[in-house]
Amino acid sequence: MLWHGERVRILVVEDEQPLADAIARGLRREGLAVDVTYDGLDAQEKVAVTRYDVVVLDRDLPSLSGDRLCAELVASEELTRVLMLTASGTVADRVEGLSLGADDYLAKPFAFDELVARVRALGRRSTPATPPLLTAHDLELDSARMRVSRSGGEVDLTRKEFGVLQVLLSARGAVVSSEELLERVWDEYADPFTTTVRVTVMTLRKKLGDPSVIDTVVGSGYRVPSAGSGTSSDTDAEVSGAGEK
Repeated sequence: MLWHGERVRILVVEDEQPLADAIARGLRREGLAVDVTYDGLDAQEKVAVTRYDVVVLDRDLPSLSGDRLCAELVASEELTRVLMLTASGTVADRVEGLSLGADDYLAKPFAFDELVARVRALGRRSTPATPPLLTAHDLELDSARMRVSRSGGEVDLTRKEFGVLQVLLSARGAVVSSEELLERVWDEYADPFTTTVRVTVMTLRKKLGDPSVIDTVVGSGYRVPSAGSGTSSDTDAEVSGAGEK
């Protein structure tokens, strides 16, 4: 599901591989794009090239400590929020972790529901709020209820189709590139040269019906024009890969 209409990108940094993978699986079930690493230096490289909304960060990491990575994230002045994990939950440890710039602190072992709630809260602080109801022409997307309707009739979408449509509607008529859609709706395992975005947009168009509300902007990406600006009836442009680089 989506959290209050937000598309949230998470990085889990935890050297206990089974725990890291379990956290990632659970967060993905919540509809999030989640990347995982078990090493501090690898995490440092990932945050240098990808803008994460929330980093779930273990303090005790090989090669580069979680403390140092947290300090670097804070110094970068990005909106990335840090949830620090540690095996020690004393008051002194919590104070130390927060003094490093972490936004929240959770001691192991922890209840997964609590982790989800804390990541939710941090995600809301790092991502501009999206209106719960997005509309364009006769199309309506209800983020809270995960429902899409057109001309009053409900449209059944997959989670990825819903995510793509939400990002496009949130752009309010602006063009969204395939790369941005991959980053916000999928995760690092999505091949940047894949046709996944194009295929998803094609199936989304079919489900939404005619006339098409999604334009392909050749060489740039896709958009849902705002009301009054008109929509394209040409849905064949995507077949040649327009909008994909």
